[in-house]
Amino acid sequence: MALSAHKFLQLLFLVTSFHISLGARNLVQVQPGQLLQYHKGPLLTGKISVNLIWYGNFKPSQRAIVSDFISSLSNPASTQPSVATWWRTTENYYQLANTKRPLSLTLANEILEEGYPLGKKLTNKQILQLASKGQQKNAINVVLTASDITVDGFCSSRCGTHGSGTGSLSGGKRSRFAYIWVGNPETQCPGYCAWPFDQPVYGPQNPPLVAPNNDVGVDGMVINLASLLAGTVTNPFGNAFFQGEPQAPLEASSACPGVYGKGAYPGYAGDLLVDPTTGASYNAHGVNGRKYLVPAIYDPKTATCSTLV
Repeated sequence: MALSAHKFLQLLFLVTSFHISLGARNLVQVQPGQLLQYHKGPLLTGKISVNLIWYGNFKPSQRAIVSDFISSLSNPASTQPSVATWWRTTENYYQLANTKRPLSLTLANEILEEGYPLGKKLTNKQILQLASKGQQKNAINVVLTASDITVDGFCSSRCGTHGSGTGSLSGGKRSRFAYIWVGNPETQCPGYCAWPFDQPVYGPQNPPLVAPNNDVGVDGMVINLASLLAGTVTNPFGNAFFQGEPQAPLEASSACPGVYGKGAYPGYAGDLLVDPTTGASYNAHGVNGRKYLVPAIYDPKTATCSTLV
């Protein structure tokens, strides 16, 4: 859907963006027993559509890795531990906020922007422009940029972002939608935004792990997308669950950086499951036989970083 210049400027004026840095070197986290503060703002509730906007060239096999991950959030795999079980930790935030309407995520539309209509160097405003191509009500619009796309701050200070935008006027009210951007770090910064599937840029130099879907860049994108999804639903508009400064908050998953299994410490992802055939490391099963590595989520009930394994 194309936006007129006037409407786009209106939308830009009404946007909030949280720049979440998800690199291996960022190891600031909440301490055991410390709670993420609830600032009384709304969480995402009800039926929410997840729309994927692919910018640049992605193979069909790469797109399937991500779309299967989104489907796995609400469709329990036949084998445990599963992505759906991991996602259920976010329900504890809804209970603490006394939210009556449960959240239901559904994979909706996939939009392909393969012709680089905005070029190969994108600004934050252009990320929002792409996100606005998805639904603008009851939606999370996820922009995924290919490995040859540069985005302001990508690889230097962040691996992804989540924020919110305001859509068109309807019935005297403007709808709001959440959005996420994640870049493919395969060629630009795999050690920063795809750790532990590549040698870390900083810290202990342990050998990289084998990616569960045999794609370092996209498996890294899944990790960052998973963290941003948890932050999006529990702090969609910057005034719900977070700790610290609103523009650089610690959220449901970013509060537990670098933690994927029990025994994790800087440079070590934790005690993970290993596929006996491929040697790939993972901690969650998904739909269609997929395996994924998902980050720890801060559990507000136990005040600890919760992992599946």
